[in-house]
Amino acid sequence: MLVAERYEKIVRLVNERGSIRVSELSELCDVTEETIRRDLDRLEADGRLRRSHGGAVSVKDQQLQSEIPYAQREIAYAEEKQRIAEEAVKRIRPKDRILLDASTTAWYMARIVPDIPLTVLTNSIKVATELASKEKIEVISTGGILAQRSLSFVGPLAERSLDAYHVDKLFFSCKGVHLDRGVSESNELQARIKHRMIGMADEVVLLADSSKFGVQAFTHVAEIGDIDAIITDKRLPDAALARLTERGLPVTVV
Repeated sequence: MLVAERYEKIVRLVNERGSIRVSELSELCDVTEETIRRDLDRLEADGRLRRSHGGAVSVKDQQLQSEIPYAQREIAYAEEKQRIAEEAVKRIRPKDRILLDASTTAWYMARIVPDIPLTVLTNSIKVATELASKEKIEVISTGGILAQRSLSFVGPLAERSLDAYHVDKLFFSCKGVHLDRGVSESNELQARIKHRMIGMADEVVLLADSSKFGVQAFTHVAEIGDIDAIITDKRLPDAALARLTERGLPVTVV
């Protein structure tokens, strides 16, 4: 099989299945796993698929589950997000090291957090820009691939940059919160960096308006048990609140 033919076969298999592992591609294409990894690197560089841990995922599937543009998310459930942000800011103390993701709720937090001695790590352009005028706050940006719809940095460089830090508190949001299937995101790049964020924080606070509960988005981020606290709004169904409380998870309703 020619190299070009193998490329086409790999892309076809990935698109047909949504995702596929390196080991399986190695068998189907009758080449070594190292060769498949090089092929995947080349195909990702060409924009024909996305690398994942141990394999590849379809770009076509990710486009179907693409992120909502930031401008649209900014105005959706704005009142609820602002109340959630106000409650979240109450949990910040001087000299805290905190991590804010690229959610609109985190941006609302950045707008109202007082100018006190803090270290804020973020992968959000909007959050970093909002904090730039606050002289006592040290802002660290991850860098990485710019996801234009969310105005966030994602990808391997952004993920590796997080390895150098440890924070007291993570404040993040997501696409969906399912009580059985956990926290999820609209695409794998966002899910991977948020999963990495969760692993580097002493306290993990999920900022999720009520519209996100019961939703299972495209890519898994974390289990409910990985979360230390949830801040949501008063429209959260009583049944969902009861189940979360039964699990011993602190939920603040605003």
